[in-house]
Amino acid sequence: MTKTPAEVELLAESGRLLASVFAHLDRQPLAGLSTLQVNDLVEALIVDQFGARPASKGQYGYGFVLNSSRNEVVCHGVPSRNEVLQDGDIVNFDITLEKQGYIADSSKTLIGNVAPTARRLVRTTYEAMWKGIRAVRPGAKLGDIGYAIERHAKRNGYSVVQEYCGHGIGREMHEAPQVLHFGKPGTGLTLREGMVFTIEPMLNQGRRTVRTEQDGWTVVTVDGKLSAQFEHTVAVTHDGVRVLTLRPDEARPAA
Repeated sequence: MTKTPAEVELLAESGRLLASVFAHLDRQPLAGLSTLQVNDLVEALIVDQFGARPASKGQYGYGFVLNSSRNEVVCHGVPSRNEVLQDGDIVNFDITLEKQGYIADSSKTLIGNVAPTARRLVRTTYEAMWKGIRAVRPGAKLGDIGYAIERHAKRNGYSVVQEYCGHGIGREMHEAPQVLHFGKPGTGLTLREGMVFTIEPMLNQGRRTVRTEQDGWTVVTVDGKLSAQFEHTVAVTHDGVRVLTLRPDEARPAA
């Protein structure tokens, strides 16, 4: 489960390129675009501009380069030409990028002119991710990460989706260990320098219960309330954590 320093640097390069993809999306007016148009835009960036590979395309038979999860969609939303983004939506884009054989994975929930309740959910989810990231250091436990995330979510009145979790990553998109977004401090696997994994909490406005739609991919909240997600790929360093997919707008991460 640990990577060499050279492998971490290769993963960091993939992460840097993926962060650039999100920076481009931040500058793109998305209202009026279909989620399939966003998918095609991202594929062109990854392939044509960065000479990389969208690792999600073809993985498990999936035909697209990203997941687009809008409003009540928790994760794994499938891009469609019929799904047009509107001002007032919240939408999470989950994107992977492989360069020189190493994969980075990240997601961000984007918002336009949304209701204050939606904005608060998105902000709290982002903060929860960073609570988990800040729990990463050699000698810490995986349960410390999940506990930090769950505590922040519950203090703010949100539930944490438990069916999906973070994961190790490297040459394969999904490697050991599993990184739960709930748990007890001091429990689970001990973190070691060189481990690389994702932290990607999904918080719901209502109940944590979810269901998968008939397409076999799209996961939605059972009660129809909003869900938000953020994700970073991180590496355990000798004295803490390095965020390999850190975006330019995150020079000062949320407290």
